[in-house]
Amino acid sequence: MTTTPLENRPAGLGTLVVLAWSGEAPDGSDMPYLLAYSLGDAAGGPEATAAAVERLLVSNGLPVGGELIDGTGRPGLPVSLLVAAGQAVVRMPQMVAQADAPPEWLAAVEERGYAYLVFTTRAWPEGAPGQVVEPAALAAFAGAEETLQAAAHLVLPVTSLRG
Repeated sequence: MTTTPLENRPAGLGTLVVLAWSGEAPDGSDMPYLLAYSLGDAAGGPEATAAAVERLLVSNGLPVGGELIDGTGRPGLPVSLLVAAGQAVVRMPQMVAQADAPPEWLAAVEERGYAYLVFTTRAWPEGAPGQVVEPAALAAFAGAEETLQAAAHLVLPVTSLRG
């Protein structure tokens, strides 16, 4: 998996990154996941960056702390997911994130019709843009209780371009 920086971000967030991967869900099939995080490189370091990310999430009605928001039943949710040309594009006010999506992620999102986004306030400097992230490192960061409790959790329905 290769990380991709987010574009059009508000100041104070530092370098934001989004990463797409899939993994086995409790129902036995693949779940398409998206992880959004900062490198913690804004002025003030990781603590200031975490506060800025939390402000962004909360200002968009996305609670931090593990509560799951099911966007499939909330048409007014200010976050959306577009899948086109092998890319996952997450949009929210003031920000657009685009990530290369591996084939297994694309297959899982096509099957399910949604993806699970974890947008964490916890910095991960090791997940820098353009770097290949080893599955064990991703699992350790994304699965850590500290990461999950410092995140907004959303199920995002997928839209696609129709030609």
